[in-house]
Amino acid sequence: MTNDQIILFTIFGTVFAALIWGRWRYDMVAFGALMIAVVVGVVPTKSAFDGFGHPATLIVALVLVVSAGLTRAGAVMLITRTMVDTGRSLGAHIAVMGVVGGVLSAFMNNVAALALLMPVDVASAKKAGRAPGLSLMPLSFATILGGMATLIGTPPNIIIAAIRQQSLGDSFAMFDFAPVGGVVALVGLAFVALIGWRLIPAPASNGPDKDAPAYIAELTVPKKSALTGKTVGDVYDEGDRADVVLMQLVRDGKRLSNPRRATEILAGDTLVLEATAEALDEFRSALKLDFADPKRKSYVSAEKAGLVMVEAVVPATARIRGRTVEAVGLVWRQRTVLMGISRRGKRVSGSLRKATIRAGDILLLLAPAEASEDVIDWLGCLPLADRGLAMTKYEKTWPAIGIFAAAVAAASLGWIYLPVALGLVVVGYVVTKVLPLSELYDGIEWPVIVLLGSMIPLGAALETSGGTQLIAGALVHLSAGAPAWVALLVLMVVTMTLSDVLNNTATAIVAAPVGIDMAQRLGASPDPFLMAVAIAASCAFLTPIGHKNNMLILGPGGYGFGDYWRMGLPLEILVVAVGLPMILLVWPL
Repeated sequence: MTNDQIILFTIFGTVFAALIWGRWRYDMVAFGALMIAVVVGVVPTKSAFDGFGHPATLIVALVLVVSAGLTRAGAVMLITRTMVDTGRSLGAHIAVMGVVGGVLSAFMNNVAALALLMPVDVASAKKAGRAPGLSLMPLSFATILGGMATLIGTPPNIIIAAIRQQSLGDSFAMFDFAPVGGVVALVGLAFVALIGWRLIPAPASNGPDKDAPAYIAELTVPKKSALTGKTVGDVYDEGDRADVVLMQLVRDGKRLSNPRRATEILAGDTLVLEATAEALDEFRSALKLDFADPKRKSYVSAEKAGLVMVEAVVPATARIRGRTVEAVGLVWRQRTVLMGISRRGKRVSGSLRKATIRAGDILLLLAPAEASEDVIDWLGCLPLADRGLAMTKYEKTWPAIGIFAAAVAAASLGWIYLPVALGLVVVGYVVTKVLPLSELYDGIEWPVIVLLGSMIPLGAALETSGGTQLIAGALVHLSAGAPAWVALLVLMVVTMTLSDVLNNTATAIVAAPVGIDMAQRLGASPDPFLMAVAIAASCAFLTPIGHKNNMLILGPGGYGFGDYWRMGLPLEILVVAVGLPMILLVWPL
């Protein structure tokens, strides 16, 4: 080995030991390793920060922004309400989400499939009262497995088809990967749903905020609402789904407590509800209700910067203490609506805008995004810790889904490069006001970006220094004189191991020519060797850096670097145990 190779293998070994140890945060470990590699000269100075502009890094960042846009537009809520049943057991939920994710991944890029389903899974976990980390890793693995079934499902399949075209004069067809990749995916999904999720350690992230205050709130029924013409019984049923309690029905100034289930809902009615801020927003969006009467809504809706929900507690010295929001002119002075009041479990009588505010009350305010802090200061209140509350824009749901679907279709058909397609989705969300500019970068997990941007130059240096070729040469030597199927097995194991260290795309580029060379030396068909590389390069389950999907869930799932192998190792062993016989059956040597 050369000095550069020795240094790089030492750096990689140290990095992985530190990451598995978990004493230091993963982004600082990776960035520190990159800086050391630059100082000792194994990574060129001019290439030190290439990883931060690498397509893989950009895809991860853009997908997180797109996921935030889909959530804000209500697309995630729509899917959650129609597809997810919080009454299911965790295993059943993982099975349903895994099958949906696997099928989607077969016909669209698996990163895009996870981008669509990840916020759905987080939202359903929150409703079910469990930590998202219990189901996000199974979902990520399911989308990776599903992508192996078709040509367009995962980048390694596309790369291997291109290498076959270049080396052998003919490419793989769309469903040539299905007999092997499909069977491996089905077996892998069964393992993930039945056994794998039980191996995940308790996630570091918390579940839902059980201390979130319950507010007394008012929502009005416009003509376009899904409730118009329905009954109070329907309101009760919808409220049960969203954890919202109907307290009163206000019609023509009269308050009806405990209205009969058969009472018809009319346009202009006001519903007095008790719910948390998140449940209230879900209920409002699902039924297309208004947050204020038409006069007050016109003031607030004029805000171009967008609206956010903020929570504030009223101290004894507050300007609003002892007064009403109507008296202080909250709507016309500050373009802010009082959505709810939490009074330590006590009822609030009368209209909210005419309710006298007391010290200790918690106010739920709908305020302009760029002026929310000023509004709280003006009221003399104290802000509660930011819980990321946002008002769902249900009128943007189908435009947001349409923009995302068009971009994914164009990328899947090869009309446009995936990072560019995702970038256009972000631009579309900003132009159509799905995402306010002020919140554009809030959804990005920056430690994940630093980790990926730091590891990519190190992986490239290992390749350019001849380290990966050294591994490939050792692989050929190791299988010398053995039956062809043994060589195929060794190729799968080593390719899978490399994929856990390098990006799966880079692994496919390195391992595919090695597979063709091994086949030629053994006098065998190259196709089984290329299929072995395709399966093994995609199955990077031991670390978060081997596949972009694993990187995407690292932050939202609250995982540590060393958490992946617990479910990933037995899954990789299962993939080899199922994949190798299937390759030999479908693609004879």
